[in-house]
Amino acid sequence: MYYLKPTDPHPITPAKAVMLGLLCLVWVSMGLVGHDPWKPDDAYSFGIVYSMLQDGNWLVPTLAGEPFMANPPLFYWTAALFAKLFAPLLPLHDGARLASGLYSGLTLLFLGLAGRKLYGENRGWAAAIILIGCLGMLVRAHQIITDLALLAGCAMMLYGFAHSQERILRAGIWIGIGIGVGFMAKGFIAPALFLLIAALLPALFQNWRKRQYAFSLGIATLCSLPWLTVWPLMLHQHSPALFSDWMWSHNLGNWLHHAKAVPGKDALYYLKNLPWLAWPALPLAAWAVWRERRRLSQRDDLQLPLVSFIVMLITLSLAPNIKEVFALPMLLPVALLATAALSMLKRGAANALDWFGLMTFALLAILMWWGWAGLLQDNHAKITLWLKDYQPGFEPAFHTSHFAIAVIATLLWLVLVWRVGRSMRRAVVNWASGITLIWILAMTLWLPWLDSGKSYRGMVVSLKQSMPAEYNCVARNTGLGDSQRAMLHYFGNIITRRDPARRCELRLIQGDKISRPLMDQARYEKIWEGSRKTDKTEQYRLYQETSKYRNQAARQ
Repeated sequence: MYYLKPTDPHPITPAKAVMLGLLCLVWVSMGLVGHDPWKPDDAYSFGIVYSMLQDGNWLVPTLAGEPFMANPPLFYWTAALFAKLFAPLLPLHDGARLASGLYSGLTLLFLGLAGRKLYGENRGWAAAIILIGCLGMLVRAHQIITDLALLAGCAMMLYGFAHSQERILRAGIWIGIGIGVGFMAKGFIAPALFLLIAALLPALFQNWRKRQYAFSLGIATLCSLPWLTVWPLMLHQHSPALFSDWMWSHNLGNWLHHAKAVPGKDALYYLKNLPWLAWPALPLAAWAVWRERRRLSQRDDLQLPLVSFIVMLITLSLAPNIKEVFALPMLLPVALLATAALSMLKRGAANALDWFGLMTFALLAILMWWGWAGLLQDNHAKITLWLKDYQPGFEPAFHTSHFAIAVIATLLWLVLVWRVGRSMRRAVVNWASGITLIWILAMTLWLPWLDSGKSYRGMVVSLKQSMPAEYNCVARNTGLGDSQRAMLHYFGNIITRRDPARRCELRLIQGDKISRPLMDQARYEKIWEGSRKTDKTEQYRLYQETSKYRNQAARQ
């Protein structure tokens, strides 16, 4: 690197390293267990894992008996292995969610290593802590979603790129593994990002036009080949139709078809939403780029994250599917640029961010404790009545373990913000510890209240009890989503089918709250109706053929 890294006046001592490591561990692990799969992504992803465990088919991802070819199966394999490994101790869905913790932990590890390489010995922890503080990471890092494996793969790629001008073998291996992990998690997006970043760095900046860099890319390509070829070849040998469905319907063909269309307003989605998804890292990152704008040609430690962010932003904005969760890879280069800003940040700005974070999280913590106590005591305050109305039927109960964890976390947070020494790193550490405290309170005091409304368990149990003891099959309408199909399978062992010929005697219809009977009312009668407790839009109705039609079918 041409840029001489500044000496940190506040080095990370072993005691501080242990403290920061514990903060990362608590943030990663909290919320992984103790609740049912929640709609939408948590539910359908676990449904694929559950189907894998039930039918033993680890080559083709399936959901409730039907192939689900949107993504390769690496994340599902990992989640299924964790679910089996911890089955004696944890429910399957909790065991599967530990895979999310693994990939989130790997993301923090490799981002920290990249930050250490780019900005100096003590900056690795800062990069990981800044990522923890990003609002967009909080919930998503604890869900059963394939995007977390892609995120880990992108972090590995950035770590490899950071070494690509010096440590050729290390760089090539980790870039290649990162490409492979990303590909086996989400398809061709990781290889596409690699190609664009690898091409633009030397095209824009002379620092990257080195023989070592080219050799690193060559080794990376070789290391990625097994990841890019083995599963697709096995899938093609197993079923050319499923391979074509994966390759063209969900990946390359989908991208090519989308590329022919004119970009719509969705292309600006990430620009509009990144300010809160990447808060507070984004303004720090923008300050670093602005401050060093005249020296960007010399700052290869800024060139890598800046080019990576631009490539990710443009590529993902032009992708066929636009969702908030798909923005996660962009948080990695933003966190690295924010890490660079710590040595440039004025004390007044750092103190302002510090106090804003302290006041914000202190107020939120007080409100969460107060609201929980109001629910428990049923004090008839307006906020308590609203909380009870939002989760009808919820019966608050005192959980000793949850209460103890929440008290310990609150006290430790107070000690931490009191004892953290004065430094530019203080603001981001306090912010990350504050957001971790809020997450702990949500996953302890408020977890029963949240799970009461987000879980499908009660609805599926009610549906199962209303079904006849014997039936040939259950048909579904086109409105029944993947998450619902997954939870019907998991909680009720109910597998729905497409039934254009109307051979199933039971039909499950997902619609809105307004009752809309089936068109053929003479043939079907409604035997059950229900929904999740807090769902204001989705309503489920189960219909059964009348005895007249059932008798006709029996005679035939």
